[in-house]
Amino acid sequence: MKHAPSKQASPEHAPLELEHFLPYQLSIVSNTVSQAIADDYQRRFDLGVTEWRVMAVLARFDGLSARQVAERTAMDKVAVSRALARLVEAGRVSRGTHDGDKRRSVLSLSEAGWAIHDQVAPMARQRERELLAKLDGEEQAWLERILDKLMPPDSP
Repeated sequence: MKHAPSKQASPEHAPLELEHFLPYQLSIVSNTVSQAIADDYQRRFDLGVTEWRVMAVLARFDGLSARQVAERTAMDKVAVSRALARLVEAGRVSRGTHDGDKRRSVLSLSEAGWAIHDQVAPMARQRERELLAKLDGEEQAWLERILDKLMPPDSP
């Protein structure tokens, strides 16, 4: 299949310099760090990044609905729904009903989910320590302050 030749950058076509664009840089750092951690638990537990994030949120906030999990993670609702379906099917997450209301489900880590969480969480914390070790104490404090300022105001 032949492709049309790409147009060269010119004054009327000013391409975004992604390598200097903050959202792109944050995305690259996030994806790189997340994947480094994910490589460990994907291999050991056949667990994807979205599934792990769902499990981590449920470990911290038991009894959430799927919608609440999606809100807390800022992840796509469909991706969260698929991850939850896999986790429930694998017996890692339990789905119950809220006060007998069958229309509203509540989610919790199962015993099997907690067993995995309790192995993956320390691995994630270790990777975080390794990453932060690249920064001195002052840089770490600045990073925390900057991230706090950049986080959406309604994030948990």
